[in-house]
Amino acid sequence: MSDVGSEEFDDEQGSLGEYEGDRNEAGERHGQGKAVLPNGDTYQGAYENGKRCGQGTYKFKNGARYIGEWYMNLKHGQGVFYYPDGSKYEGSWVDDQRQGHGVYTYPNGDTYDGEWLHHQRHGQGTYTHHDTGSQYMGTWIMGKMESVGELIHLNHRYQGNFVNNNPSGPGKYVFDIGCEQHGEYLQIEQPALDEASSKEEKAVKLRSPHRDQALSFAISAFGDETVVSSGMSLEHRVDEALHWSDKGEAEEDEPVISTTLKWKPKAVTGLSVWTSEKDSVTSGTSISSSED
Repeated sequence: MSDVGSEEFDDEQGSLGEYEGDRNEAGERHGQGKAVLPNGDTYQGAYENGKRCGQGTYKFKNGARYIGEWYMNLKHGQGVFYYPDGSKYEGSWVDDQRQGHGVYTYPNGDTYDGEWLHHQRHGQGTYTHHDTGSQYMGTWIMGKMESVGELIHLNHRYQGNFVNNNPSGPGKYVFDIGCEQHGEYLQIEQPALDEASSKEEKAVKLRSPHRDQALSFAISAFGDETVVSSGMSLEHRVDEALHWSDKGEAEEDEPVISTTLKWKPKAVTGLSVWTSEKDSVTSGTSISSSED
C-alpha cells in the first residue's frame, strides 16, 4: 500500500499543444475548451485567463485521470483522482495536493476516510482493512498512527496511545464477552530479526495475551461450565475472543528494527470508560492481576 501521489505526471510544459474552445479578447483560453498537450495528456473543461480554472477533466497518458475543480492550473477544491494502479482518492485538494477531508481507496480494497495534509494522512481518520474488516480509528501525523487511537477487530478492540504506527504506553483490550484487560505496551530492545522472524513478530505483537485471566473473569461473572446464548462454553467463547489474525495490520513493509513490543498486563476488569490519561487505564474493579 502506498500513498505516493500518482498524479505527479507530466503537465503542460513549453508548447501549449492543440486547443479548441473559447478565448478572451486577449486571445487567452477563457471559458470552455479542450486541449491536447504535446505529451499526449488531454484536458476538457473550464479556463480562465489562459489557466485551467473551474470544473474540468484531465486525462493522463498513463491512464490516470482527475475530475474536479481547478485553480490556476492546479487541482484545488473538490475532485476525484483515479490512479493507474486502480486506487482512487475522492475529496479535498489544495494547491495540487490531497488536503482536507477525503477518502482514499487502495488497490487491495483497503480504505482511509479522514483528514489529509500535503498528500499525507494527517488529523483524525479511519483506516479499514478490506480482508479482515479490522479498523484503526484515531489520530494520524504525516501518514502514521500517532497519539490516541483504537484498533477494532471482529470480537475485541484495543484502545490506547500510538507512536510511529505502534501501540505505546498505557492501554486496554476490550472483549465482547464483557471484560477488559488493562496494561501497557513497552518497547524492548533485541537483536535485529531476519525477514521471516520479523513477519512472525508482527503477526503476534498486538495479540491480546493471558487467556487464563479473561477466562477467570468470565467464570466469576457467569459460573463455571456455563453455556452462553451462542451455545458455546465460556472457555470456548474466551478462546474465540482471544484468537484473531493480524493479516493486513501493517500497511506496508518497513525496515526491520532492533526493538519489539511487549504487552505488560496489569489487571482484568469489568467494562469501563477509557481515556488517554495513565491514571485511568487501571480504573474499574480488578478481578485478577499479574506481572510479566
